[in-house]
Amino acid sequence: MVDLTHAQELIYYPVSDYLMDHGEGIHLYDADGNQYIDCASGTFNLSLGYSHPEVVKAMRDQVERLVHATSTFQTKPVNDLVRRLVEVSPENLTKVHLKVSGGSTANEGAVKMAQISTGRRDVITLFRSHHGQTMMTTTMSGESFRKAPFPHLMPGVVQVPDPYCLRCFYRQTPDSCGLLCVERVNDFLDHASSGSVACVVVEPISGSGGNIVPPDGYLAALRTLCDERGIALIFDEIQTGIGRVGRMFAAEHYGVRPDILTTGKGLGGSGAQVAAIIADERMSGLGSDHHSFTYGGNILAAAAAATTLDVIGRPGFLENVRAVGAHIMDRLRGLATAHPSIVDVRGLGLMIGIEIGDEDGHPHSDRAQALARRGMEHGLILRTSRYGRGNVIKIRPPLVITRAEADLLCDRLDALFTTETA
Repeated sequence: MVDLTHAQELIYYPVSDYLMDHGEGIHLYDADGNQYIDCASGTFNLSLGYSHPEVVKAMRDQVERLVHATSTFQTKPVNDLVRRLVEVSPENLTKVHLKVSGGSTANEGAVKMAQISTGRRDVITLFRSHHGQTMMTTTMSGESFRKAPFPHLMPGVVQVPDPYCLRCFYRQTPDSCGLLCVERVNDFLDHASSGSVACVVVEPISGSGGNIVPPDGYLAALRTLCDERGIALIFDEIQTGIGRVGRMFAAEHYGVRPDILTTGKGLGGSGAQVAAIIADERMSGLGSDHHSFTYGGNILAAAAAATTLDVIGRPGFLENVRAVGAHIMDRLRGLATAHPSIVDVRGLGLMIGIEIGDEDGHPHSDRAQALARRGMEHGLILRTSRYGRGNVIKIRPPLVITRAEADLLCDRLDALFTTETA
């Protein structure tokens, strides 16, 4: 007889001993009333924090009218969301595919679009990249640990070095490298691919891989390379999109137009499950029977997403994200002078990474994991890169964080790092 009194033992995946009860804004509260600043915005998906009143109202109003209808029919929430996404996306992106249920299926659908429109098959991704956990997107991962357990993966995926300037694969420096990390992609195309390359898929800033920010000109040079080789360029903005970097999309910050852009996570505002593929007209052709999921384009989620875009699009909202993000970065760089385990602070907007190293500056994953675990003792929910295998602590609080709350977050981080030397 299975003991049904201890639910923790019945959950297939491991969970912590913390029992969470409710949340508000940037804070999550456990069943004992303890308050934590969520530096990970849930799973980086709570762009407007916990229980944002406008998102909650939009969902409550919609649930009383209609929760689900087949995507064969039009509904007002879906129509509104499609219009808003086209409005805030790069100008060349005018087709929205909502029948995906998360970031993984959005990225997989984007690859299918590229394959259909180009008539080619191979996919190029970066070292340390993370594009999802379906079998196709697992194959696309730039991490061997993701692929190791599975004997049958998708053929035709090639990983190339990422623009990790601090630890450059080519042992160059940004001031003199001439963006060798882009130029050398040609060698991989010529010698490591099948010769039939459909697309390059890139996170403008790596999400799980260590919050790696590309050097100036990198994405523009990648755009040029794709144009020269007739390859579709896909921006995976599942984590960077919806205001996270201080612009609606990172594509806007870098001034580069991809052929396809995927978005999700923060699009749901306070946790609604929604994602989208936004494509150039030239990427049309993928039949609806080739990529369609029951809960994709859900009406309830669409209502939440449209409201989320309205809130983030208001005057001053993204300016505040940039200002508060810059303030946190300044404070963290100040902490680095007092805490030698901080070897780098990097990011844009409120997508920030703290790289942890040893006394010689080498990556120190164990130290990063230990700090993240102790964060709960200091009222901080922290996550690290590479799914707990990396040495970068991610600082990505909800976008509604105030300057005063940002200072409290940094004060708690200072106290946490001080415990290392106490």
